[in-house]
Amino acid sequence: MSDPTLPLVIALLGPTASGKTDLAIALAERLDLAVISVDSRQLYTGMDIGTAKPTEAQRQQVPHHLLDLRRPDQPINLQEFRAEAEAVIAAEHRRRGVAFLVGGSGLYLKAINQGLVPPAVPPQPQLRAQLAALGQSLCHQLLRAADPAAAQRIAPADAIRTQRALEVIYATGQSLTSQQGLVPPPWRVLELGLNPADLMARIDRRSALLYGGGLVAETAALLECYGTDCPLLDTIGYGEARALLAGRLGEAEATALTAQRTRQFAKRQRTWFRRQHQPVWLTTPDLLNEALRAIETVLG
Repeated sequence: MSDPTLPLVIALLGPTASGKTDLAIALAERLDLAVISVDSRQLYTGMDIGTAKPTEAQRQQVPHHLLDLRRPDQPINLQEFRAEAEAVIAAEHRRRGVAFLVGGSGLYLKAINQGLVPPAVPPQPQLRAQLAALGQSLCHQLLRAADPAAAQRIAPADAIRTQRALEVIYATGQSLTSQQGLVPPPWRVLELGLNPADLMARIDRRSALLYGGGLVAETAALLECYGTDCPLLDTIGYGEARALLAGRLGEAEATALTAQRTRQFAKRQRTWFRRQHQPVWLTTPDLLNEALRAIETVLG
């Protein structure tokens, strides 16, 4: 936990559909904290239903930061996200002495909590366009050849992170993995983890709710606005909704495929958190009071 005089960052982490949003709001209300979102897709405007972004009502309950930072056709890289997050953390430390992160994007959490320093390579639109034209399958093969460690971390369907890794390689001549160092941040960190035993059933329920809640209409609006070449519209939920709109899948098939892809993603998240983080896992039925006790132990 390091120097007790340093300000505190509390991070509530866990795989998708594990219940982070509801617990985060309850904690934030109790402790007068703002929620700082650490979610790689909730950063983008218009991607609300498919990312399970906090609703307007939930945002009225407690302040939320790092939502709706960019348009989906303007991807943010890790370095840019870290700068945005650190500015909000500093503001919360001035206000309360505590900042509260909530999310499941492991690489972003590692950048903030452990001081992961990404390469300072600016986005290169021309190169990204060329990589997009090659297709994600070939790009991921190129990444496996150039940086096997990064290829193992990055899902084969994750075009944005694949392109970023290749962008760094082509700009610097060195792999992304070899250039990522750790510089401890100027704050203490308490990580709280959620990993419910019924996660797979939760994912199935959420997948059905996405389609019942307007995911297909949201996807159609995003396609109208940003076109079919936007990589974020091939991510979980949106990719299946696109196939439904194109007549390649029925709604039941799309829902089942979204649930399957989400389960696979949750498995990767669980592996990441087990290997890369050391949270206090919350396991009792009374999650709120268990979390409060863990926080009180640190705050004294």
